[in-house]
Amino acid sequence: MLIIKCAFCKAKIFRYKKIGKGQVLRCYKDRINRVYQGQISDDELVCGKCGGRIGRVEDHKIKMDQNAFTYSGKKD
Repeated sequence: MLIIKCAFCKAKIFRYKKIGKGQVLRCYKDRINRVYQGQISDDELVCGKCGGRIGRVEDHKIKMDQNAFTYSGKKD
């Protein structure tokens, strides 16, 4: 499980089950276990604390902005 955090204010956005060793380029909605402060507005995922843009929401996935987030945890 990975904890996705805002790179600007370090607030927790959501908890995600990452499968594989690759980079976190996109997050599939069905693998998000818990949402902390992430909010979807106008097809964008934004931080609920500072309002920074984390990613762009597409059909069943979120395309992540690589410089807008950090993560901690272990990849499965």
